[in-house]
Amino acid sequence: MSDRRLQVFHTVARLLSFTKAAENLHMTQPAVTFQVRQLEEYFNTRLFDRTHNRISLTEAGGRVYEYADRIFELYEEMENAVREMTGEISGVLIIGASTTIAEYMLPALLGDFKHKYPDVSVHLKVSNSDGIVSMVENNVIDLGVVESPVMNKNLVVEECKLDQLVAIVPPKHPLSRKESIAVAELLEYPYIGREEGSGTREVIYDYLRKQGLSPDIVHVSIELGSPEAIKGAVEAGMGVSIASEATIHKELRLGTLVALKLESALYRPFSFVHQKQKFRRHAMDELLDFARNYCETHKGDH
Repeated sequence: MSDRRLQVFHTVARLLSFTKAAENLHMTQPAVTFQVRQLEEYFNTRLFDRTHNRISLTEAGGRVYEYADRIFELYEEMENAVREMTGEISGVLIIGASTTIAEYMLPALLGDFKHKYPDVSVHLKVSNSDGIVSMVENNVIDLGVVESPVMNKNLVVEECKLDQLVAIVPPKHPLSRKESIAVAELLEYPYIGREEGSGTREVIYDYLRKQGLSPDIVHVSIELGSPEAIKGAVEAGMGVSIASEATIHKELRLGTLVALKLESALYRPFSFVHQKQKFRRHAMDELLDFARNYCETHKGDH
């Protein structure tokens, strides 16, 4: 029996979607369907029930999935054991990061990692925090880095560092001469915010509730999908916003934005999130160790 057939079946069964499995495996959907049918012919039984554009595992499919899980775990264990003996660190790692982290934190970390481990190929997927957690849950990525709390207790969450959020306004704004501001005063002006599902938005709204304020007081004039877009809109005088201090160094230096500390300081954690896998690829363990060391040396960078 071909390992490839089992790998394709395992991915479809985990995601319960031929379309998502094809995307995950970088295959066409007909190719995925063909591999699953080959496996069904091998066992001479259906492994999936297909009804109303949804699929579910048959009893036989569930049994095959259990064994496939154990088989691939043994493969991981075997690969780790051999690589530890030879000292070789190679392979492909897929990392997911929310927009702020992908643009402002990961380039330095991954650049240093790649320099130390040139045989490891690192692929980066960018989404908002909700999307990244979903990718970790579905094993689409090996490691996620997010900027908001993770509610799934079945995942491992390791806090890396604290990121401070500040108010940003254009230089000629009535608030621009202040050094600090109460968030309620800031929100008297049109607000430029992140999209639903954004970790930044979630953290800000949670902060408002802790200040005894309802998120309903936010007069959102426009929602945008990235820190760069937010900064551009504030620079253009379209409104005020709250942004990560880590994202605005260039604009402060050029004088195109003014930052005001929030009177009740707002911090949020940048965290690593991954599955509780007993056996991981050696390259993944090295990346985690490398990332932890990076976080330790950058702990004080707010």
